[in-house]
Amino acid sequence: MARKTSQTTDRLAAIREKIKSFPKGPGLYFMKGEDDVVLYIGKAGDLRSRVSSYFQPSADLEASRSPKIVEMIAKVRDLDYLEAASEVDAMLQEARLIKDIHPQYNTQLTDDKTFPYLEITTGDEFPGVYATRTPRTEGSKLYGPFTAAKDMRAVLNALQKIFRFRTCYLDIRSDDEKRRFFRPCILYNIKQCAAPCAERIAKEEYRRLIKDVIRFLESKRTKFERELERDMAKAAGEMNYERAAMLRDRLKLIRRLDERGVVETHVQPEVFAQDPTEALVQLQGIIGADKPVRIIEGIDIANIGGDEAVGSLVQFIDGRPFKSGYRRFRIRSVHGVDDYAMIREVVQRRYRHAVEGEELWPDLILIDGGLGHLHAAQQALRDMEAPPAKMASIAKQEEVIFLPDSGKPLRLPPRDAARKLLQYVRDEAHRFAQHYHHILRRKKVIGE
Repeated sequence: MARKTSQTTDRLAAIREKIKSFPKGPGLYFMKGEDDVVLYIGKAGDLRSRVSSYFQPSADLEASRSPKIVEMIAKVRDLDYLEAASEVDAMLQEARLIKDIHPQYNTQLTDDKTFPYLEITTGDEFPGVYATRTPRTEGSKLYGPFTAAKDMRAVLNALQKIFRFRTCYLDIRSDDEKRRFFRPCILYNIKQCAAPCAERIAKEEYRRLIKDVIRFLESKRTKFERELERDMAKAAGEMNYERAAMLRDRLKLIRRLDERGVVETHVQPEVFAQDPTEALVQLQGIIGADKPVRIIEGIDIANIGGDEAVGSLVQFIDGRPFKSGYRRFRIRSVHGVDDYAMIREVVQRRYRHAVEGEELWPDLILIDGGLGHLHAAQQALRDMEAPPAKMASIAKQEEVIFLPDSGKPLRLPPRDAARKLLQYVRDEAHRFAQHYHHILRRKKVIGE
């Protein structure tokens, strides 16, 4: 008993010493247990202060937090962190990593809840501006994601008062002769919409208005903010305190526009999923399956110069990502750059239990790569004396699909439903692998 107490004391002392090296800026922290496995991911504006609060000798974690936290702290063997550019960046990274990794003690952010975007439907004749969690897959410009949906909607309302864009979902067309007889909604009467629905503004003028909105969203807005500050000071000097307060609130909201992520950096792949029904029916015919395609598993390798190479496996059920089926593999047997050998390792490690009859086979195994990558995966299954499995690969750039025993690659139209689904699986496997790979290269935080 005394020895166990001494080990616990030494462990906590080592952890407290390590925390002293943590930065005082924003970022993510990782509580790790045995074998370097992440137990919990958290975010903080001040990493050192936040993490040290878990390990203060006088801290009563059961009273201040929960018994679960006490249980977790007893399992913690190491800590690590990732610095973030801002608290918003930390929040978005936290949400993504929790969804990807599913740490045992993170009970929130593991569902499919997403952060909203501000969307401008530039593909429309008369674009609208919207707050949305389900943006279009094409024909629009996106800003975000935003971490505070309520604030983003308030910003949208403030911008509409300035630029008078539409936020309705009417199908407005310039060749609709009935438009001039249409009665606009109340937003036109209170000067909050230019009413393109009722032909109260020409198409060219409305498009210029939308360009001004885009320019405003993509600029630093310092000139605009200075004008608001001057107007606010003037209103206060004239004792028009109601207007001064309104301008102050508007200024705060406009500044909230910068509290957002970047579409390409803070990826939310589940946001852009489409109805996969047609694609799954097509795929059954393409791969010659005798039963419907329900489970697809995608495999990719992330490898830069052979350093910290990892493999990823993503699982889709009925055309949708099934996050509990995602897995990562730190490459063990391959040294240097050999993608084919790495694919063979991942395939053998993933399907060894299926070969033994302990797991079900997926309906389709999709490899990210060309014909050589597909052959490497096939060889891995042959070496395991596995039963025949439906397999395919999809190559980037040309976006052609390779099938076993087929002399020519399959070329599907860009808008083909089956092609889009295979690209979605491939891109998700790639994103999942790259995300893990970059983490390993930066801080080596997750064990596999």
